[in-house]
Amino acid sequence: MPFVERAGQPLLHYVVDDFTDPWRNAPVVLLQHGNGRSGKFWFQWIPALARHYRVVRPDMRGLGESGRDFDLATGLTEERCVEDLVAIINHLGVDSVHYVGESSGGIIGLGLAASHPQLVRTLTIAATPVYISDKMKASYALKHGSRTDAMRDMGIRKWVDTTNRSTRFPPDMDEGFFDWYADEFAKGDIEVLLRLVQLVNEANALDWLPKVQCPVLGLYPTGGPITDAEQERLLTTHLKNFKLVHLPTEYHMVHHIVPEACTTELLQFLAQHP
Repeated sequence: MPFVERAGQPLLHYVVDDFTDPWRNAPVVLLQHGNGRSGKFWFQWIPALARHYRVVRPDMRGLGESGRDFDLATGLTEERCVEDLVAIINHLGVDSVHYVGESSGGIIGLGLAASHPQLVRTLTIAATPVYISDKMKASYALKHGSRTDAMRDMGIRKWVDTTNRSTRFPPDMDEGFFDWYADEFAKGDIEVLLRLVQLVNEANALDWLPKVQCPVLGLYPTGGPITDAEQERLLTTHLKNFKLVHLPTEYHMVHHIVPEACTTELLQFLAQHP
């Protein structure tokens, strides 16, 4: 399990899944998780991708097995998260990667592609919002004062299980999956999770969109609650080379709900941009 060490910065952890032919110099696909999750949450994608690509799954700073030793107010920002990705790519010893980010992991990917275009061959965003609407902020607050109030009042596990069943996933998902997801999410440090909510609620990727030069694939729900028609309009208007794919679900977490459809679309996209 590789770790990236830097003076004055938290330890960064990532996992490499590689079942490619050992004599090939296979390209890297970097899978970046979203808010409050970790690299473990990509498990459904690995069998399809790792035979053809070196798959790298980082844990965002403060989550998973990455370090928590930083000031939350100044050390958990979009800019710091982009810097962490640059450090990981450099640690891999590659010139560039195919970047895939789900939800807020896609926002960080847009920032990386906009500010370090030489490092990103292609960008894939899965149900990534340009910003979080006031409607969704209220929905996640669950009639508490705010989303962070709800998380504190209810406890992390109860809050995430409740919102999973209302917004992220259809009700017919396996009950074991709901339990696994809530248990894994609840392992996170509560102060890190609350700071991430603030970060995501304040994020707006609109200024980054025109600066992204690489081909972009969007994997989106059909009529999703977070990525509505206005969000899609911003993406299609401001991204120069954007392919939008609607998937057969109205729920947010497309990479878990229809993983086979997502990886099929991704492999076809990557084959067009070797």
